[in-house]
Amino acid sequence: MLQIKEAIVVEGRYDKNTLSQLVDTVILETSGFGIFKDSERLDLLRRLAEKRGLIILTDGDGAGFVIRNYLKGAIPPGLVKHAYIPDVFGRERRKRRAGKEGKLGVEGMSPAVLKEALRRAGATIMDETPEEDAALHRPITKADLYACGLSGTRGSSARRKALLQRLDLPEHLPPNALLEVINALFTYEEFLAAAQSICWEGS
Repeated sequence: MLQIKEAIVVEGRYDKNTLSQLVDTVILETSGFGIFKDSERLDLLRRLAEKRGLIILTDGDGAGFVIRNYLKGAIPPGLVKHAYIPDVFGRERRKRRAGKEGKLGVEGMSPAVLKEALRRAGATIMDETPEEDAALHRPITKADLYACGLSGTRGSSARRKALLQRLDLPEHLPPNALLEVINALFTYEEFLAAAQSICWEGS
């Protein structure tokens, strides 16, 4: 599995599922054209781009390029890299028929093709992170969320919502996505300070 510094944005959940088996990084979806009306999600993509860079990996059909061009205009160009998949005609196994243009999307690409697309885009591969760098960044885990009363406890949903507001993150970010995003944007100490301040306010 490739460890990549940049966050990656794809169109949908099947693309994300395919990619998550190949790379270790934050992967977010545009929900197709849903990104056009989702200012919170767009703001989150901008923050991730500023913090660690962003790779756009959309399908190679017309719709994919419309989404890519929208993001290209909405995020500063110096923070974005573009990964492109080749035109391969066919249909994904889960679908009864091929798409409008008859091309396979990200979910239909082989692991080798997707990895090569990311390398060609200039993805920062971090498989050999120096030990001192790894030691400096203590990851935030599900156990931390539980210990801070943000999951699995009475009132955790309300505390999670308050944390999202405190960190200026999208209100409807589910717990698993929350974990990915806070690890990408904040240190453990920053997360802990925000979580503890919410607990103090609620006590």
